[in-house]
Amino acid sequence: MVKLRLKRCGRKQRAVYRIVAIDVRSRREGKDLRRVGFYDPIKNQTYLNVPVILYFLEIGAQPTVTVHNLLKKSEIFKQLLSNFKQTKLN
Repeated sequence: MVKLRLKRCGRKQRAVYRIVAIDVRSRREGKDLRRVGFYDPIKNQTYLNVPVILYFLEIGAQPTVTVHNLLKKSEIFKQLLSNFKQTKLN
């Protein structure tokens, strides 16, 4: 099973996180399948690779709680729902 989760980077007391698609059995700093975004909680900046995130969500990847909140804030789930509706109509 694949999860979308945060991977800690940066130095001491100055953490930044990569949002990665990773196997559930891997540890936090383990080998990821694909990097799909970046999150800096201090500057409150987020970069998301939307097409790749939508792909992983469509194949069944489960986001962690924190990643789910970041995706909800950036309205990724609305895009996922609109893509789903478009494929149903065609």
